[in-house]
Amino acid sequence: MDCFVGFAHAPATAILRRPVTYTTSRTYRNGGLKLRAKLVEENDPLLQSALDSASLRFRETHRPEPLFVDPYAGCFVAPNAQMDMKQSSDHYCLGTKFIDDKLLRTVNHIDGLKQVVLLTDGMDTRPYRLSWPTSTIIFNISPERVFKRAAEKLQGVGAKIPRSCVSLHVPLESSNIQQSLRTKGFNGNRPSIWAMQGLPVMTLASFEDILLTVSGSAMNGCFFLGELPAWLAETEIGIKTSARKWMEKLFMNNGFRVDMICYEEVARSLGKDLASGSYKNILFSAEQLRFSDDQMETWRKEFQRTEEEGDEEGFEEL
Repeated sequence: MDCFVGFAHAPATAILRRPVTYTTSRTYRNGGLKLRAKLVEENDPLLQSALDSASLRFRETHRPEPLFVDPYAGCFVAPNAQMDMKQSSDHYCLGTKFIDDKLLRTVNHIDGLKQVVLLTDGMDTRPYRLSWPTSTIIFNISPERVFKRAAEKLQGVGAKIPRSCVSLHVPLESSNIQQSLRTKGFNGNRPSIWAMQGLPVMTLASFEDILLTVSGSAMNGCFFLGELPAWLAETEIGIKTSARKWMEKLFMNNGFRVDMICYEEVARSLGKDLASGSYKNILFSAEQLRFSDDQMETWRKEFQRTEEEGDEEGFEEL
């Protein structure tokens, strides 16, 4: 089955919009204040998109045979939210399962310190719900206001990071995300895995900035996977021959070999039926072919040291 069925008319937006009723848990003496707070939240597209995704994870968790269990999604969802638990598996949930499995398979094969970088909507619960191995450090790049709201909710239900693991937040609004990661302790000389799901991407240029950050940070052989908005493949329609070729060129220009993953194939491998209808994202997995900036700097210093030692010992340059 063609992986791109339904992409041709995807709207030019990275924000998923599904109706979810949400009411702030704060108590107000004045009912008007509560109403205005609710309206502000509903008019925040980043917050609403994150809530929409949380509602899908909540629904999947309560299906008879769920793809995954997110015990914390419920703290984001209004108690009176109406959901059809019999509906076929959603593209988003299949993508979530694919990303979960790839993350855990990869980190469990990394010796020593394990670095995971999540590019998310701010309400991603993977740091809490996945069984991370010892010595895993998770960097969560996401919108600060959504992340802070989610952190309060998660703290309220007692969510905990697995023992001997650390989770650190890097605001998406940072002027230099790569430097912010370094400041938090990220090491481009060590293996890492990067996953993107729900991160607000407003333009092709902003996604290219993300690719540039990952390319400069991830060492050779590391993986970058996740979902990207399908409309990115339409920004130069008439120039590209196919979404696949466009992606291959875009990723290769930034040092990655990329594979597009069919949601239908993921569903079949899990013995699930895929919900009908189009989807606004493309599932991908890419491998870093270049050396990270830190690797290149280490090589430069080593080369300089070798040259200096060679000069001191009287060796001639060959």
